[in-house]
Amino acid sequence: MAKVALSKKQKVLIEKLGVFMESSGMPPVQARIASLLLACDKTELTFDEIQKTLMISKGAASTAINGLLIMERIQYTTKTGDRKRYFSSRLGQIETDFEKNSVKLLEINSILQEVLAARTKATKEFNSQLKLVIDFMEFLSHEMPGLYKKWRTIKKQS
Repeated sequence: MAKVALSKKQKVLIEKLGVFMESSGMPPVQARIASLLLACDKTELTFDEIQKTLMISKGAASTAINGLLIMERIQYTTKTGDRKRYFSSRLGQIETDFEKNSVKLLEINSILQEVLAARTKATKEFNSQLKLVIDFMEFLSHEMPGLYKKWRTIKKQS
């Protein structure tokens, strides 16, 4: 397979989105692959198409794709009679991802509460800041389901 044809605008957007994802902690090659899968007109790309379009080594592509799969940022499908995997973004999984992230938020908040309880009372300012984070996360965990339901209602009406 050859490179995927991209417009100049798509190339700029892949780089722009990639830089943003990097600033959020994603490794550079993972960020570019995730960006490519969002900006490309083709909704599914093979390993070779990704590797050749981004001009990265096979090892770098493999490592990055595996990382994105583990993080559940991308998915793949196969086609009968074809050994290739076709990678795509997981945009369609918003409801599942929302539920998973809500559970993770509750889990980390619970751990932070344990951390706060175990801390010495001598660090009042730090403990106060940690309590503020815990309170905010608790607020988010209570408000997010309602916001999601409201959003779904609005989307159904439009």
